[in-house]
Amino acid sequence: MSTEPKTTTIRVSFVTRDKIAKLAEQEGKSMTAVIDDAIKERERNLRWQKVAEQMERTRREDPEGWAEYLAEQDLWLGGPSPTGRIAPEWEGVITPPEGGRADQAG
Repeated sequence: MSTEPKTTTIRVSFVTRDKIAKLAEQEGKSMTAVIDDAIKERERNLRWQKVAEQMERTRREDPEGWAEYLAEQDLWLGGPSPTGRIAPEWEGVITPPEGGRADQAG
């Protein structure tokens, strides 16, 4: 029995194929690995987008629950960052308000 994963063929434009090939060459990976990495990154971005949307909905629709969340977050994290910076995975997903807390963006 083979341990190789089953494969299939997908149609992409020549331009897309060439971009994948170029990235694969630059990174020293197979074209399949480049595509797998791109899919993982897209899935990660979609998860964070969903989290941001859920947080915004909670902030908007349940102000009391949002306040409780922020209070609990302060207990765990020790309060808002004095620098106003946010975690790298949130950059581009939320925008901290000027002079405010990053978790109150929206």
